[in-house]
Amino acid sequence: MVTGVYVREVADLNVEVQRGGCDALVRLTGDLDKLTAPLLKDALVQLFTEGLVQIVIDAGELEFCDSSGLWVLVEHQRRVAAHAGSLGIVGVHGVLQRVLDVTGLKAAFDRVVPAEL
Repeated sequence: MVTGVYVREVADLNVEVQRGGCDALVRLTGDLDKLTAPLLKDALVQLFTEGLVQIVIDAGELEFCDSSGLWVLVEHQRRVAAHAGSLGIVGVHGVLQRVLDVTGLKAAFDRVVPAEL
């Protein structure tokens, strides 16, 4: 039996949203993976439902991102672009930087800004 406490320890992602006008800043802390991707997806869909289509993802504190997390970002980029919106990612580093470089998906986003070292 899996308890909520166990899931919280394994699925460690904090999604903080700051809204302003028709845009939003989404700060991610922790791991964006198969277990936590639905949390980000729900937050992004909620923003879209509210009419917020100018989105910036702050990945400065993101420790890990797998293909499930990347797919949520790509899917939302497509969603907002279809409504004259944009999705940018700032603070890109580590695994996310490597995955974006290797897959060529960096070009899928309106803006990708690496973390300052």
